[in-house]
Amino acid sequence: MTFQPHSPAITPDDWPEAAPRFLSGALPPPPELPLEAVFGPVWARWIRKAAEAKSAPPDYVMAGLLATAGAAIGNSRWVSPWAGWSEPPIIWTMLIGAPSSNKSPGLDAVLGPLRAVERGKRKTAEADLDAWCDRAEIAKLADSGWREATKAALKEGAELPEKPPEADPGAKPVMPCLVLADCTVERLAVLLESQPRGTLVARDELSGWLMSMTRYAGGGSDRPFWLEAYGGRSYRVERMGRDPVHIDHLSLGVTGSIQPDRLRSLLIKTDDDGLLARFLPIWPQPAPIKRPDAAPDEEFAQTALTRLHGVEVGQDEHGNPRPLLVTFSEEARDLMDAFRQKVRHLEDGTEGLLLSFSGKLPGLTARIALVLTHLDWVTDGSDAPCLIDADAFKRAVQFVEGYVIPMARRAYADASVPESDRGALRLVETIIEHGWTRFASRDVLRLNRRGLATSGELAQPLKILILNGIIRPISAPPGPLGGRPAKMFAVNPLVIAA
Repeated sequence: MTFQPHSPAITPDDWPEAAPRFLSGALPPPPELPLEAVFGPVWARWIRKAAEAKSAPPDYVMAGLLATAGAAIGNSRWVSPWAGWSEPPIIWTMLIGAPSSNKSPGLDAVLGPLRAVERGKRKTAEADLDAWCDRAEIAKLADSGWREATKAALKEGAELPEKPPEADPGAKPVMPCLVLADCTVERLAVLLESQPRGTLVARDELSGWLMSMTRYAGGGSDRPFWLEAYGGRSYRVERMGRDPVHIDHLSLGVTGSIQPDRLRSLLIKTDDDGLLARFLPIWPQPAPIKRPDAAPDEEFAQTALTRLHGVEVGQDEHGNPRPLLVTFSEEARDLMDAFRQKVRHLEDGTEGLLLSFSGKLPGLTARIALVLTHLDWVTDGSDAPCLIDADAFKRAVQFVEGYVIPMARRAYADASVPESDRGALRLVETIIEHGWTRFASRDVLRLNRRGLATSGELAQPLKILILNGIIRPISAPPGPLGGRPAKMFAVNPLVIAA
C-alpha cells in the first residue's frame, strides 16, 4: 500500500455486529462419528485402535477406510437401487485439518495394510512374469520355425502348417498397482486399461493436485477426466503423439489431506464445476495427545483388503470386463424413495457448493451402503454379497444424515453462500491474505483478482462488506498533485482475529 493514514486504533467495540458468514472463524462444530452404529463393533474397534496408535481422530482412519475399500471393490461390483440406476463403489474423501492434526498418520493406518497387500500381489505377479518370459522365449523360436515352414510351404505349393500353440505365450502378466500418489492422466489411462478393477489415488496434499489440473498450455485441463472418473463412466484419452486409450469404466478412488486455509482459498477462488462437491469432507477436532495402549491389528485390515481385492471382475457376453450389479431389496428401495424426498427438501434454500453436494447424496448413500455391505462380508466369512438389504441402507442413511451432511456444512460453509456474496468473500480472502487493517480500492484492483479486477466488479463486494460490518469507509487526503482522494476502507479487527 502507498498510503496508511495515522489514526487511533480501531477496536471491535467501535463496530456494528459483523455477519458471521464473512468471518473465517465462524464454523459449525464437527458432528460426532457414529462408529458402532454404522460400521458395527468389529470395524469400530479396529478404527478406534488404529486412530489411537496414530494419535489421530478416528474420523481420519474411517475416511481412509471408505475410500480404500471402495477402490478395492472397484469394477468388480456396482450398486443398483433399481433398473436404470447404478453407482460404482467409488468414494472420494478429503481429510481437513491443521498440520499437527495427524491427517497423514491417520490415513497411513489404512494405506499401510493396503501396500502390504500390493507387495504380496507383486511377488506373485513377478513369479508369473518370470514364467511368462520363459514361455515368450520359447514362443519366439516356435513362431520363427512356423514362419519358415510357412514360407517353404508357400514356395512349394504345399499345405500350410498350423501355428503351434507354443508360439503363443499368452497375455503378459500385469504388475498390480493398488495405490499411487502422483500420476498423469495418460499414465492412469494405460494403467486402467490393463487393470480394469481400478486403483486408489492417495495424495498427501490435495490442494496442489486440484490446482495442477489446469497446468497444460492452451487451456487444457484434466478436470473433465476426473469428473467422469467419479461416475465410473467410459473415457477416451487422446494426446498429441500418443496412441489413444479407451477405458470402458473409469474406477478411481481418491483420498488425501488439505489444510483449512488452503481449502477456504480453493473454495472461494475456483469455479463450482462439481469437482469439489464430489469429495466427502472430513474435518474433526484434533485427537487428544495420548500414548496408545496397544498397536493396531494390521493383519486384520490386510486380510480384509486382500479379500476385497480378490472379488473377481465380471465379464460381458464378449469377454470384456464389466462390473456385476448388487441390487437393493424391496424394503431398501422404499427407504431410498423416502431418503430422496428428504434430500429434495434439503436442497430448498441451499446454495453454492452445498447445493451441488446435496444433489449427489442419494448416489453417495447407495455407494456407502455397498461398501458397508462388503465390510460386513469380509468379517463374517459368507459368500460375496449380491443384495443391499434394509439394514445396510439404514446405516448408510444414518451416517449421511447424522455425520456427512453436518460435516459438509462445516467444511463447505465458505462456499455455500449466494452468488451475490461470492465477490465479497473473495475480497475478505484478499484482506486476510495481505493482513490489511486498512486498504484502498486501488490496492485490490492492482492484484487483478477474478471478480475484483475492475471498479465495476469491486463496487458490489465493497457495498456488501460495508452493510455487513466487515469494512467501513474512512477519509483520505487528496493525492500529492491535488487529485481526487483514494477510496479508503478500515477493516473490522474481528476479520483478522477470526
